[in-house]
Amino acid sequence: MAFEGLSEKLQGVFKKLKGKGVLTEADINDAMREVKLALLEADVNFKVVKEFVAAVKEKALGADVLASLTPAQQVIKIVNDELVSLMGGTGSKLTYSPRGFTVLMMVGLQGTGKTTTCGKLANYLKKNGKKPMLCACDIYRPAAIDQLEIVGKSVDTPVFTMRDCREPEVIAKAAMKEAELKGYDVLIVDTAGRLQIDEALMEELVTLKKAVKPHEILLVVDAMTGQDAVNAAEGFNERLGIDGIIMTKMDGDSRGGAALSAKKVTGKPVKFIGMGEKFDALEQFHPERMASRILGMGDMLSLIEKAQENYDEEQAAALEKKMKRNEFTLEDFLEQMGQVKKMGGIGKLLDMLPGMNTKAVKEADLDESEKEFVQMEAIILSMTKEERRNPSILNASRRKRIAAGSGQPVSKINTLIKRYEDARKMMKQFMGGKMKHNRMFRGLF
Repeated sequence: MAFEGLSEKLQGVFKKLKGKGVLTEADINDAMREVKLALLEADVNFKVVKEFVAAVKEKALGADVLASLTPAQQVIKIVNDELVSLMGGTGSKLTYSPRGFTVLMMVGLQGTGKTTTCGKLANYLKKNGKKPMLCACDIYRPAAIDQLEIVGKSVDTPVFTMRDCREPEVIAKAAMKEAELKGYDVLIVDTAGRLQIDEALMEELVTLKKAVKPHEILLVVDAMTGQDAVNAAEGFNERLGIDGIIMTKMDGDSRGGAALSAKKVTGKPVKFIGMGEKFDALEQFHPERMASRILGMGDMLSLIEKAQENYDEEQAAALEKKMKRNEFTLEDFLEQMGQVKKMGGIGKLLDMLPGMNTKAVKEADLDESEKEFVQMEAIILSMTKEERRNPSILNASRRKRIAAGSGQPVSKINTLIKRYEDARKMMKQFMGGKMKHNRMFRGLF
């Protein structure tokens, strides 16, 4: 999980501060020393760490903080504000051409996941009411065009190709004409990469930029490469002039140093982060929400947005009626488990809840919970329709048959029925509570 190590260490520092009724200058100095080490271990740029700690320390040593009734909370607020500022202040959205047709040029080194990210971005744009087309301008890497065509098919987006052409600018200009002619409003241009920044790569990209005049140039970097990603961003920005950064593999980077350093070093915002391999695993980067996650304060806004993406008004209304009539079945229980899967699984949901970072629940426990989901699904699918709709008929012989059919012991069947009963009680209470009319929260249950 992103920022896992940093989050754990910072929360440890603040826990110590909260244990003190009054804070002294020595306490602040000790805490800032630990914060500095935590940031450096997270692979944050040294100069960035130095400036960050100095800014926090200056504000934390102010008379208002030291004399406050809740000095530790004041320090946490200062760190939160500085983290938000460090990452760019507010989320930076994609901008579109005022004339109605937008060209987005995707650049980056090889191995960063650029081509896959083109597909993820197309998927994101479609969800936001755009009609994108992909353009294959990587003429060097073997099977690069084939890969983009597979990606395009996966996200139901057309791909423009000119396999015999060896001039990327010619391909891109032809793609622009084709896209506008067929009514597409965004063209995503996938460009060639290299193992490292070199003159030939930059010359080609500069030529392509002049030819198509992209509305935005988005640099794709691998978050797991840490400061190498930031250095690459700096190099591309100096030669090409990028407009934003997309960080891939953020879900696999426990340090997060690249995301914390990029804006400060390059002056360009992180616009999106890749949080998984699926094509819907591209999230807009919100500095304030990320800072909140790092400090263990959760990210309820993102959780609600995720819920609403999978929210179905008719399904929710039908479920509410069933709950009122006390007709919540094992089929409904299975459907609700599916909703949790769609939202990224238990681990991602816990990561967004206040006080629940990845260390609050051990990874082994999370893996076990995900495995339990699969087992429960197998058990429910091994039941007859009548058994799923009326679990009260599940006597000992039926449970043995289901156990044999699902490959699970009878004890697992018993555990499932208990979980189901607990869920039914909880959901009945929730549906009857004050929040039942709140559309934002209904999608969560």
